[in-house]
Amino acid sequence: MLFTELVKKVFGNPNDKVLKSYSKRVDAINALEESMAALTDEQLKEKTPAFQARLSNGERLDDILVEAFAVVRETAKRLLGMRHFDVQLIGGMILHEGRIAEMKTGEGKTLVATLPAYLNALEGKGVYIVSVNDYLVKRDSEWMGQIYNFLGLSVGLIQANMHPQNRLKAYNCDITFGTNNEFGFDYLRDHLSVDASQCCQLRRHYAIIDEVDSILIDEARTPLIISGPVKDSTEKYVNIATIAKQLQADTHFTIDEKHKNVVLTEDGIDVIEKKLGLSTMYSVENMDAAHMAVQCLRAQHLFKKDIDYVIKDGEVVIVDEFTGRLMEGRRYSDGLHQAIEAIENVKIKEESQTLASVTFQNYFRMFPKLAGMTGTALTEADEFESIYGLSVVAVPTNKPLLRDDKSDVIYKTRAGKYKAIVEHIADKKLEPPTLIIVGEVVSLHEKLNWFDPEQAGGSHGFWARRGQS
Repeated sequence: MLFTELVKKVFGNPNDKVLKSYSKRVDAINALEESMAALTDEQLKEKTPAFQARLSNGERLDDILVEAFAVVRETAKRLLGMRHFDVQLIGGMILHEGRIAEMKTGEGKTLVATLPAYLNALEGKGVYIVSVNDYLVKRDSEWMGQIYNFLGLSVGLIQANMHPQNRLKAYNCDITFGTNNEFGFDYLRDHLSVDASQCCQLRRHYAIIDEVDSILIDEARTPLIISGPVKDSTEKYVNIATIAKQLQADTHFTIDEKHKNVVLTEDGIDVIEKKLGLSTMYSVENMDAAHMAVQCLRAQHLFKKDIDYVIKDGEVVIVDEFTGRLMEGRRYSDGLHQAIEAIENVKIKEESQTLASVTFQNYFRMFPKLAGMTGTALTEADEFESIYGLSVVAVPTNKPLLRDDKSDVIYKTRAGKYKAIVEHIADKKLEPPTLIIVGEVVSLHEKLNWFDPEQAGGSHGFWARRGQS
């Protein structure tokens, strides 16, 4: 830490030097503000074909950046009543250069993305704006889409369960909004298509990713999988699931929680073979039984109901571990979903096999140009650089930040966390909170000695100030 501070004093802060490099263009954009404001709506709209003509005549995007950003700023002022601040102009330039802009919460990242999205869409190669859920992409496509539509660019929206023709139409737009999941699955569907005219992502050129740390770091290795049915009897799962429920951990099998795997012991193999009447479970003709047994044990001990999946209308529905949303129509592959259905005693559907798969990391590395924005990126700057070749630039806030951001405090146990909360309240002389558990009001400060979060309902309890219900 001391060495880092010394380097900054001698050579200056590298981030500050990067920010200074944008100052001339920011001044140039500001200098155009009055002339842009004097244009009529029609004159402002005519800027788009003029920019496209200049690009056709050999100019580069950087040559028209200042004017294009000024046009977008003026359009946002007229349509949305929102004016890009200087720091937002800097954020737009960072995204245009294929970098990651770290911007604090509330600094208007959604508005920032309009600048590079418009500029890069002028090339006609398509721009993808990626967010983490359907609500955000729909909101942003309608909200910021007003700017693009006004300036003569088409806007497409990718949503789950779209008609294939509507999906193709959305991808043919100048700017396409969608979630990381939808973009990834459409890439896989393209690879399964036998007709090139039905492929969606023929223009995979530039993507701007919101919450980039979540998608490219946290979910980077999450595989997207398209599966197909395997013609096989599902009755075996019922029998093997019944046997799996009788087996004991450490005696008949061992659990690897880190890798979500189960390994049968010799005793476990013997029990299964006897109950199924098999001479050897690992012969070629009986390998399916060994596979099903492991999957049933994984389903029983490593996948939790109402955490990893829920039972809805008699079906097992996967819960997205990052968003908590139900993933309708998605199924675990390699017989795991059937194993969970057998353990939960619901109707078992046909087993599936993997037809196509890709991780977010491998998918987004295919883009010739990639950019992202988030409130927290510097902590993963080395990973972004080494894996994706993306540098991170921290953009200052428009006004001085009054909020004092503290580091996270992590405790090994929930009881330890609650004890620290009480001590913090006592230290600050705040009014003690009340914990409401299953209809009973309990003073946490008074009952801490006996309080067991797990017995009390764990996360099902909630905090409220005394006197509130």
